[in-house]
Amino acid sequence: MPRLVLAFSLAALVSASAQQVKLNEIQIVGTHNSYHAGISPNEMAYLRKVNPQAADALDYRHPSLTTQLNDGVRQLEIDVYGDSKGGLFAHPAGPGLAAKAGFPADPDFDPGHIMDKPGFKVLHVQDIDYRSNCQPFTACLAEIRAWSKANPGHLPIFILVENKDDRPRGDYMVTPEPLTAETFDALDAEVRSVFHSSEMVAPDDLRGNHKTLEEAVLSSGWPALDSVRGKVVFLLDQRRVGPLYTKGHPTLEGRVFFTDAQPGTPDAAFIEANDSVSDPNLVPGLIRKGYLVRTMTDPGPAGVGSNDTKRRDASIASGAQILSTDYPISEPAASGYFVGVENGTVRCNPVLKPVGCRELRR
Repeated sequence: MPRLVLAFSLAALVSASAQQVKLNEIQIVGTHNSYHAGISPNEMAYLRKVNPQAADALDYRHPSLTTQLNDGVRQLEIDVYGDSKGGLFAHPAGPGLAAKAGFPADPDFDPGHIMDKPGFKVLHVQDIDYRSNCQPFTACLAEIRAWSKANPGHLPIFILVENKDDRPRGDYMVTPEPLTAETFDALDAEVRSVFHSSEMVAPDDLRGNHKTLEEAVLSSGWPALDSVRGKVVFLLDQRRVGPLYTKGHPTLEGRVFFTDAQPGTPDAAFIEANDSVSDPNLVPGLIRKGYLVRTMTDPGPAGVGSNDTKRRDASIASGAQILSTDYPISEPAASGYFVGVENGTVRCNPVLKPVGCRELRR
């Protein structure tokens, strides 16, 4: 065979093999509370005075979602509170608490009065930690979609959403709307108002002709990576909300999100194992079966402050496909702590070791 033809054949073989790498056969770095803009300076000074431990835990921030995506982050986490009538979070207590303690007012967090309008709002803790780098939820989604359209062929972006209904921790705090099945119908509707079905990888796409989503994952597996480039995948945080989301949709028929499910249930495809250190066999066992797994990498404020990397390194070695951190390689902590893999933010899965997987274009 002529050398040129042989070279072409080998190149085609490698290309064909690489196309068979599946969505779950990679490992990416994502951010925890990706919307988190941090507590304003004077309100942070107040919080540090009355609750130093809470101040330490909340003292981090991320740049815009666009900046994070430009830096290679491929999983974003967004916390949402229901606000079906609008105005529930428009007047947080934080500024007043700081003022009573003698701290001057910080800049208005909502000069455009977005918080007065109905729709899911993005914040961490009502009244205390409420500043976001995007607002409301649909604006966050629109920013992600705009980046996706400007960067065709990108690796799929996983969007993890946590629905919050935290009870007030003081009489000055707003009581959130309760989570109901209708909450999640509205959440799906807001996602669909921004993303077309062709721009998402949804449970129906994965299930195909299988009876359940779990059956599809454990037998046919996830789609080829190249077939879902340029798309987004929505993941639902917190197993406790699964029964509300699967009500009437036991195997996520017609739904947008993959649930954090218990193995052995009809909706099981995505699993959160946020402590991948206590049982070092847990995550490798799950991903070898075919599940998609997210884990948390950071050791807490004290560990980050001392640049303790034991939990981080164990999490990376576990093979969990999604590594969630407050400190991606582009946003290291003051101590030098960060989370990254050898190629920055994405690599072939070190446990699954897919055949034909080469350096991945993010």
